[in-house]
Amino acid sequence: MTSAQEAAQPSPEPVLQEDRLNYTPTAGSVSLARRRAARLVTQWGHPELAWSTALVVSELATNALLHGSLRDRLFQVRTTLRPKTLRIEVSDPRGERLPSLRVAEDDECFGRGLHIVTQLADRWGTQPRSVGKTVYAEIDVRTDAAR
Repeated sequence: MTSAQEAAQPSPEPVLQEDRLNYTPTAGSVSLARRRAARLVTQWGHPELAWSTALVVSELATNALLHGSLRDRLFQVRTTLRPKTLRIEVSDPRGERLPSLRVAEDDECFGRGLHIVTQLADRWGTQPRSVGKTVYAEIDVRTDAAR
């Protein structure tokens, strides 16, 4: 990479707040992760994001539990606040099982989680890990004037 290319790339925003916690692959962990994320985002000064954050964490953690968990392997929820972005990451040990949007039938109980995430988050995607994968969602943080 040339110095001109390096100068053209924006530097990453500084991390203002960050939290990371591992959870056992049980249904109770999803509600614990959801409540923790909402509480932290509120403490970090963005109570307007608490509901969306809780729902995104709930959906991504549920997907990790249902589709990404392995016996005796934890999943991780990481929440990072930067000046313009709140990033929610859920990592699990099953890298071969990538999430995808699908159309759920009316009588199905599952299959709508990522549609909810796409409505609440400004971006979402996946990243491979040496073991497993990370599914992330980013919510743009609005300035006081834009709120």
